[in-house]
Amino acid sequence: MSDAPSARRSQDRTLIALFLDMMAAERGAAANTLDAYRRDLMDVAGRLSGQGVELESATTPNLETVLAGIAADGLAASTAARRLSAIKRFYRFLLSDGVRTDNPATPLRAPKQGRALPKILSEADVDALFTAAADLPGPAGARTRALMELLYAGGLRVTELVSLPLGAFVRAERCIQITGKGGRERLVPLTEAALDAVAAYKAVREAHLPADKSKAGKAGRFLFPSRTAKGGHLTRERFAQILGELTLAAGMDPTKVSPHVLRHAFATHLLARGADLRSVQMLLGHADVSTTQIYTHVLDERLKSLVQSAHPLARRGEDGSAG
Repeated sequence: MSDAPSARRSQDRTLIALFLDMMAAERGAAANTLDAYRRDLMDVAGRLSGQGVELESATTPNLETVLAGIAADGLAASTAARRLSAIKRFYRFLLSDGVRTDNPATPLRAPKQGRALPKILSEADVDALFTAAADLPGPAGARTRALMELLYAGGLRVTELVSLPLGAFVRAERCIQITGKGGRERLVPLTEAALDAVAAYKAVREAHLPADKSKAGKAGRFLFPSRTAKGGHLTRERFAQILGELTLAAGMDPTKVSPHVLRHAFATHLLARGADLRSVQMLLGHADVSTTQIYTHVLDERLKSLVQSAHPLARRGEDGSAG
């Protein structure tokens, strides 16, 4: 009997591994996505194990108990919703693969949650970051300027940015070819400022290559090589450090600035200046325009705030002279 929990965990891990293999092979799920699914499903498996149940044989009431436990732990509604999404995909996989004849997750409903608007920076904030970057000296400064120009000019995800191949520039280097989520490719046009920054950085790029020639070959394939990272290119974590240092130099709060916040700023600023939603969708690499529509809500909120703070009638209502 003492081996039963161990056997359950082993079977759970096997099924999760098969599910992740399918997501990678058939859906082209990125490594970060697969890691998130693994964590969520292992959490669910652990909670089911507390009920003496395997993932394979869980019932709808078992899964409802799991969701109730997540809520009781005080985790955010978004966390519970993500767990539920993982559960639903996992049991659809078991059903399609013939492991089960039913889907116990079908009746489950996600907890209600407010729609979180993405955090963004004002154009003045972005200008402050670039002003601070302009003062950075040497090869490190040139790299920071190129990173920032590409991130903001192209609205890239941070993983796309740091892993850019040296050969990503196409069409006389006026745009870059990006391979994004799910292996989807897109062309992103670049501004003159971005092209100039990259050209200046390329002139000193060799300073960032490993001294060890056996490692230089791998690192040399990337626009932003690393002297130490195993992957050969600048890591997400190192870029986050660079951005944090730049944010402090600009006199801003580092907790409010991240690579993804700059991506949000790129999209919102484009829409505010008249870009259409479909064009922004293509630039961001969103598979569905509904994902891009969140930025229109950001603009709506900013317009409401502007009316409430600046409209003459709004001010009259506050001082009691109208209404």
